[in-house]
Amino acid sequence: MFKKLNIIEDKNKLIRKKSVDIELPISEEDKKFALEMLEYVKESQKAEIQEKYNVRAGVGLSAIQLGVNKKIVAIYFEDEDKTHEYLIANPIVTSFSVKPSFLSTGEACLSVPKDIDGYVYRHNKITVKFYDILKDEERTEKLDGYLSIVFQHELDHLDGILYYDRIDKKNPFKEVKGAVEI
Repeated sequence: MFKKLNIIEDKNKLIRKKSVDIELPISEEDKKFALEMLEYVKESQKAEIQEKYNVRAGVGLSAIQLGVNKKIVAIYFEDEDKTHEYLIANPIVTSFSVKPSFLSTGEACLSVPKDIDGYVYRHNKITVKFYDILKDEERTEKLDGYLSIVFQHELDHLDGILYYDRIDKKNPFKEVKGAVEI
């Protein structure tokens, strides 16, 4: 059964707060909360859920978007190759490419009710170290393309940064030479 979560909007000052690491091993309370986040992301992608509960589809959700100041992130989406499912805690980007990438359609956010147009340039490739809540282990993973962008968007939330903070205010559709368009 779908549980609608109370996602805070960008006008709420809490969204700008830096999140803190969770204690490991993960508590049952944090694990239950994290699993609810992941389930919400998965279910939000179904048209019937969007219509019935008046929710927007999302591919990622950070705990701070629910008013919880902890470094927990849920990511879920399917592409032509595979299903990408992550439920992580305490992520750290350990390396990144100099080459930027961006979504040609721009980014959006469940905490930003009115989309803000413009290109958000991010690293095309990143390496992230994190605690995998689903597998109950520390992991390091190399990510690129869309998955890398989704991770960086969610990890920005942990630092109180919203996607539109990264849009050039004077020239929102400024083209960066050599950037990978996704």
